[in-house]
Amino acid sequence: MSGPTQRIIESNGIRLNIAEQGEGPPVILCHGFPESWYSWRHQLSALAAAGFHAVAPDMRGYGKSDRPEAIDQYTIFHLIGDLIGLLDALEVPTAVVVGHDWGAHIAWQAARLRPDRFRAVASLSVPLRPRGPTRPTSVMPQTADAQFYQLYFQQPGVAEAEMERDPRAWVLNSLYGASGEGAAAFRAAAARGEKTGTPDMVPRNGSWLREAAPPPKLPAWLSDADVDFYAEEFKRTGFRGPLNYYRNIDRNWELMAAFAGVTVNVPALFIAGDHDMVVAAPPGMDQHIANLRQIVTTLRDVRILPGCGHWTQQERPSEVNAAIIDFIRGLPG
Repeated sequence: MSGPTQRIIESNGIRLNIAEQGEGPPVILCHGFPESWYSWRHQLSALAAAGFHAVAPDMRGYGKSDRPEAIDQYTIFHLIGDLIGLLDALEVPTAVVVGHDWGAHIAWQAARLRPDRFRAVASLSVPLRPRGPTRPTSVMPQTADAQFYQLYFQQPGVAEAEMERDPRAWVLNSLYGASGEGAAAFRAAAARGEKTGTPDMVPRNGSWLREAAPPPKLPAWLSDADVDFYAEEFKRTGFRGPLNYYRNIDRNWELMAAFAGVTVNVPALFIAGDHDMVVAAPPGMDQHIANLRQIVTTLRDVRILPGCGHWTQQERPSEVNAAIIDFIRGLPG
């Protein structure tokens, strides 16, 4: 079977680059930060071989897709609108939507608000969370010496300046640091009493990148060619578009107020690694995932992958592919 092909489509007033492979019922794959369509390279071929039309866009602001400058062009409504436009460009009435990291949040909300277009949802790493009572940034952790990384991302130009000085080093440290191997190394260093800081906190005086130790060697799931691909993309595009997703967190909270009681009513799947900082670090997250069916009553299955970190579909492609394919094959119709 030949590999994925890429093309530009018109969607929601912008141009989106999509990588696609296979024929059959459509499956839309939404990546997260700091990634691209390439993060789904293992899933595109597996889904195509299983008889599906797998489509992975460079999300708005990434890769070869358009990168609007204005921060308010990256709200959750824009991102869901891009997916609706993608379905229209493909001339399909419905699709299964799969997302990881930011893409998981987008996939949950797309399925929640547009079940007429998204017949099922599979989420990797990020579970659905109900809308909180206060602005999200107001409850993010910070100390006199450090702040939560999403707060660090809020001021335009600050994080960009650091990341764009050496995109390859930043991408490499991100991929390794949030991986299962990186999490294990962090825990081992902490157990030895070494000063490690906290991976999701950014020093107020100093460089986040400088605080991160380079990996002793690449994990088996990540090659130099993989790191180079991401690095070249960000070297060309910069990080403003991707960081603008974070700069809309409070705005999204405001926009979604009218939909606070809307539930997911299409079949759902959740997959995460037990070393993923998203599920392992926040207090109470283990109980939230254990009780996820209370807010996603259509949840079919929860898969927790031992030893897996944040980059779920890249770290454990065989297990993720099998889970997604089994899930889709089990859908009605």
